Amino acid sequence: MTTLQSVPTHGTHPDAGSLPGRAETREQLDKATYDLLVIGGGILGISTAWHAAQSGLRVALVDAGDFAGATSSASSKLLHGGLRYLQTGAVKLVAENHFERRAVSRQVAPHLANPLTFYLPVYKGGPHGAAKLGAGVFAYSALSAFGDGVGHLLSPAKAAQDVPELRTENLKAVAVYGDDQMNDARMALMTVRAAVASGAVVLNHAEVTGLRFTNGRVTGAELRDRMDGAEFGVDARLVLNATGPWVDHLRKMEDPNAAPSIRLSKGAHLVLKRTSPWKAALATPIDKYRITFALPWEDMLLLGTTDEEYDGDPGQVAVTERDTAQILDEAAFSVRDQQLSRDLITYSFAGLRVLPGGPGDTSKAKRETVVTEGRGGMLSVAGGKWTTFRHIGRTVMNKLAALPSHPLGEDMEPLSHLPKKLPLPGIANPNAVAHRLLVDGGAPGPRMAADTARHLATHYGSLALDIARLAQENPKLAERIHPDAPEIWAQVAYARDHEWAATADDVLRRRTTLTIRGLATDEVRAGVESVLGERS
Repeated sequence: MTTLQSVPTHGTHPDAGSLPGRAETREQLDKATYDLLVIGGGILGISTAWHAAQSGLRVALVDAGDFAGATSSASSKLLHGGLRYLQTGAVKLVAENHFERRAVSRQVAPHLANPLTFYLPVYKGGPHGAAKLGAGVFAYSALSAFGDGVGHLLSPAKAAQDVPELRTENLKAVAVYGDDQMNDARMALMTVRAAVASGAVVLNHAEVTGLRFTNGRVTGAELRDRMDGAEFGVDARLVLNATGPWVDHLRKMEDPNAAPSIRLSKGAHLVLKRTSPWKAALATPIDKYRITFALPWEDMLLLGTTDEEYDGDPGQVAVTERDTAQILDEAAFSVRDQQLSRDLITYSFAGLRVLPGGPGDTSKAKRETVVTEGRGGMLSVAGGKWTTFRHIGRTVMNKLAALPSHPLGEDMEPLSHLPKKLPLPGIANPNAVAHRLLVDGGAPGPRMAADTARHLATHYGSLALDIARLAQENPKLAERIHPDAPEIWAQVAYARDHEWAATADDVLRRRTTLTIRGLATDEVRAGVESVLGERS
């Protein structure tokens, strides 16, 4: 392993193409007046900032933590139509989800999403019969225009060949369908880059300490940089509250008497080492409404999720022993015991779904987006699904344009005039990028390892070539961060200079996969902090 002492300082300083420093960005935010200030750097706020910047507005985006640092990096990593929505007859919703899924995975970010085959096992005594599930996956694939093949039934023997750990006792049949998978943190980060490329000014780790008012209307925010304590402010014609689980906290800054508008549902996941390769994912019905997933992801196995109401501090959400036991118990319906050993767990994480306020079981609540306007004119947006992040951004912008009390509509380029499927930065065929990295990505030094080339290609697309150049210029940066992971030190320097990484967790949890692999050791963390320190 490359140690802290051997991580070089020479060749890792910001280059001419680097992002401006935090102080420079704060000054830029402090001096200008923006058309739109988006508070909240989850995918909902990021997507809105991207669409607003595309439409010609002067946009600022801030977040108290890292971009996608909370809910948006705690998902099940899926772009999916929502098979369970067919259960409630939401055919139009599934078709719309499929449209967005296909747009993202095929035109917008094919370098960040990949198709994944799902096996839905039908066990004796289970909540659904084979005929019903067979018809369901056929209808599901039809709503996707059969773009992922035709949903069908498969024999247990064939399914067990693709998923060696599949439990075959009392297994009657397996229904097959297709969806897509992603690394949510990387997808969010590339969307931030797209917003900046369209003119937005962004800053993470910038906490709102108060709102600015002019004649009773919200016209900006007071902020504190959590990295050094510096205070600054942003003036804006319109403020959008996209803080997810904290949306009501900010609404109370606008109006102390604001009534609660949302409720929260906790979803927990476990990440485990795989005991054998999986060629498909498992989606196992637990009851009439809930499905538990076992997903091959990042060379690991992702299990989950839970769905229970949460009324605690959003910043303190965590996986409990009860969550762990529930996830393992539910996975055991279809996964053999040897794959579910607690010794294989490398990481666990929990996120909060933001649901409209109201009674009833959270597992049955609609994942809809709600936009409201407060008494001070601040817009608040909450809810939605990762799959439809582009659609949510467009929806918010359309609502913004239609507000008679805000004059921004006349300054905006109509969304109908904008490209329908504008790609995210780095768009490329990852297979072609990986091939190029293998051919010349190590020149003039040692040849790049195949797993590193593949990792870079599927997490950065064509931008992986920029990381390869860093490694070529400084061979130390071509070394692995940890011998059991594909990441190299050049990614840390790149994250610092081009991806707003300010803390070790920014790098280890969201810019790379080291934390989820259980490899964020003290030594690795110290090395990452050393490289990040070169910026300051």
